Parts: sequence; C-alpha cells; structure tokens
Amino acid sequence: MTYLVVIAYVGLALLVYAGSIWIGLNLYVRPLEARERERVKNLVEAQIAEAERIREEAQKEVEAIKRQALLEAREESLQIRAAVENENREKRAEIQQIERRLAQKEEALERRSESLEIRERQLQEREQEVARLRTELAEAAEKQRKELERISGLTAEEARALFLKTVEDESRHHAARLIRDIEETARREGEKRARQIITDCVQRCAVDQTSETTVSVVPLPSDEMKGRIIGREGRNIRAFETLTGVDLIIDDTPEAVVLSGFDPVRREVARIALTNLIVDGRIHPGRIEEVVRKAQAEVESRIQEAGERAVLETGLTGLAPEIVHLLGKMKYRTSYGQNVLKHSVEVSHICGMLAAELGADVWVARRAGLLHDLGKAVDFEQEGPHALISGEILRRYREPESVAHAAEAHHYDVEPTTLEAILVICADQISASRPGARRETLETYVKRLRKLEEIGDAFEGVEKTFAVQAGREIRVIVRPDKIDDLASIQLAHDMARRIEEEMEYPGQIKVTVIRETRAVDYAR
Repeated sequence: MTYLVVIAYVGLALLVYAGSIWIGLNLYVRPLEARERERVKNLVEAQIAEAERIREEAQKEVEAIKRQALLEAREESLQIRAAVENENREKRAEIQQIERRLAQKEEALERRSESLEIRERQLQEREQEVARLRTELAEAAEKQRKELERISGLTAEEARALFLKTVEDESRHHAARLIRDIEETARREGEKRARQIITDCVQRCAVDQTSETTVSVVPLPSDEMKGRIIGREGRNIRAFETLTGVDLIIDDTPEAVVLSGFDPVRREVARIALTNLIVDGRIHPGRIEEVVRKAQAEVESRIQEAGERAVLETGLTGLAPEIVHLLGKMKYRTSYGQNVLKHSVEVSHICGMLAAELGADVWVARRAGLLHDLGKAVDFEQEGPHALISGEILRRYREPESVAHAAEAHHYDVEPTTLEAILVICADQISASRPGARRETLETYVKRLRKLEEIGDAFEGVEKTFAVQAGREIRVIVRPDKIDDLASIQLAHDMARRIEEEMEYPGQIKVTVIRETRAVDYAR
C-alpha cells in the first residue's frame, strides 16, 4: 500500500511539472529571441534532468520501502507460523492426553465388564441354589404343616385364625398400656410446662398495684375551711358539685372532706380543683369555675400522657387517638382495688409471652391483652358488659377482627374461637388472681362463690351447680327427667333474676343450664 502511494505521488509531481513547462513554453518561448530560446531550452533540459533525478530517487525509495515491507511481512509470517506451530503442539499434546484417558477408561470398562460377567454367572448360580432351597423349604414346610395338623387336630386355617387372635389381643393390650403411659407422661409434662410458663409470666410482669376506691378524701388545713367551701347559703358547694358532677360530703370528720362519684375522671378533676381552691384560699362560684376548667385540662393532659405511656410500654403502634385516650382514662378506673390500666398492660405482656411459648400470633395477643378492658373506661356511660363494649369500640375504630373478638370473648360473653382469645382469658385471670393484685379477701371470694352455688341448688330439678370463671359464670346441671328443654330456658331466666335480687357483684354473671340424656349399656 505504501509503495502505491509513493508512485502516485511521484507521478502526480511529474505531471504537474511537465504541465508547467508546457504552459511556459507556449506563453513565453515563441516571442523570445534565439538566445533567450537557447537559455530557456537549457533551463527546460535542466528541469527535465532534475525531474528524472527525483523520479529515480523516488523509485529507489519505493524499492527500499518495498524491501522493508517484504521483510516485515516475512517476519510477521514467521511469527504467525511459530504461534500456529505452538498451538498445534499444545493441541496435539492435549489430544494425546485425552486419548490416553480414553484408553484408560476403555481398559477400566473392559475390566468392569469382565467383573460384571463373573458376578452375573455367580448370581445365576446363587439363584439356582436359592430356587433349590426354596423348593426344599416348601416341601419341609408342607411336611411340617401336615404333621402339626395331625398332632393338633386343627387345620391350617383354624390354626392361623387362633394365632392371629392371640397376637391381636396381645397387641391391643400393649397398645392400650402404651397409650395410657403416653397420656400420663403428656399430662405430667403439660402441667409442669404450663405451671412454668405461668410462673415465668407472673414473675416477669409483677407490676405495682394501687388500691383505689370510689371516694377521694381531701385534707383541710382547718375545720374553718369547711364553712368557706360551703359558702353563703351553700352556693359554693352547689356550684362545685354542678361543675364537677361529684358529691362533696362534708361531715364531722376532722380536717377532711370526701368526694364521692362513680366516674373516676370526674372525681379526679374535683379532687385537683378542690385542692387548688384550698391552697389559693379564694373560694367563690366564679373562681370555682375557673379552677375546675384548669383541673379538667390538667386531667385530660394526664389521660393522654398515661395512654401514650401504656402504648410505648407495650410496644404497640398504630392505635387510633380515641383508643389511646380511652386507655388513659383507665388510669383512674379500678376493679377490686386493681388499677385497670396497669392490669391491661400486665395482661398484654403475659399474652405476648404465652403466645410466644405456644406459637400463636404474638402481635394479636399483645394488642388484645392491652385493649380487652377498654369498655371499662365508658361502662358507666353505656349499658352492657364491658367486654362486649370493648369489642364494639375496637370495631368502631377499625381494629382487626381477631383483636376485637379476643377482647369481647375474655369473659365468655361470646364463645372464643381463636387461640389468641383463649390466651387473653388466661392472662386476664392470671393478672387478676395473683397475690396482691386485688383487694377482695379470700373469705369474701369464697362466700360469693358459695352463695352462687346455693342459689342454683335451691331450684327444683337441679342436680348440681358449679361456680366457674372466678364467679363470673355458674353452670347448672339439671335432671333430664324433671326439666325439659323449655323449662331449662325458664330456669336460666329465673335463676339470673334471683341472683340480681340477692347478691352484689361487679360486671355480670352468666347462667348456663346444661341438660343431657345419657344411655349407658355394657357389652359382656
């Protein structure tokens, strides 16, 4: 390629140079004189000689370039040939190695084939031997069977049936004993494990409980303050009771007044307001209204803070603000002296631990445990059992159905259908019944259960009454020959009315009448 470029370049130079000479001759040579013509001729000849010299140099350069290109091409071809030869040598070596491996594998296959042929011949010989032995064993078994039939006087079928019956009886006896042992072991281990779980739950969740009542006592600096609280013609006490919604009891108790009311939030508002009025000393209707308004704001702030603290302590997020507010209100609600909010937090922790141990949904169990008594925050405003109110509130604020069901079923107001609901029932009873949790004495508790059973046994046709669920339910077993299905309904109604008339109890008591007919016979 370089050679052709140089030739083209030289040819183009010569063509241009000759053209210029030709043009010079045509333009200038004719008018010149002979002397000038001679000079021009010499000049042209010199230029031609110079052009010839340039051409010869270019030709020499082209030849040199050509020789250089040939040398480079020859050297490159030698390198390529050497590389190809090296690659061919490597390929030949690899092919030789593969051929050696194939030869070795072929030899191994031949040896294995020979070994397999030998084994096949041996197996055929063994099969023939086994067939011969089987024939001999069959003949010996036939002789033995005939001899046994002759000695025992039984046919083969009769002997087989007798043998199978004996084996079946022994197997049944062994299986029954094994089942009994397994059941006993499972029962012992289950009870031991259950006790351990409950003990761990109670130990890890033993929170402080405070004893509170439906009244609050406010100390006074002196008995003179009672008159200032009453005011002229009782206007101060009337304004205070109207604004707070609680009763202010002023009696002969020295240096103290009593605030009475079933709404714990209002009672707390009244306590804070009265305490501030006593400290301030200015007691009149206008000042009472202002102080009560500030106390209400303070209690609302405490309620919100208590609800948020409970949510933070249990690690449950995503609760509606209204639910958080109701949780905070339970701080001022007690049941047998047990603070309901602390009880709910404790039940949430116990539910979470029980669910983790049993493989249930820990999130649902903890959430239902925290919210199961939510109805107690409004049960003095709404009619019905607090468990059903809790379920209604949770559905209203779009809590999961599993959480709402577990909350409404924790006192069997509805039948529990999930494992988490059962765990809430267990955790609620663990928290309520542990020592120190509630203020009700054992004597009072036993008397209440005994009274419930006595009321049930007093009705005609009742065989036995059992108080269950810590006195929240009684189950009445009736005689089926004296009480029919319709009479069972009337009996449950009458028994519930009598309990309402003769007893005092928190919440509600479920009356369940059970009537069954049993037919018993014995196969001998």
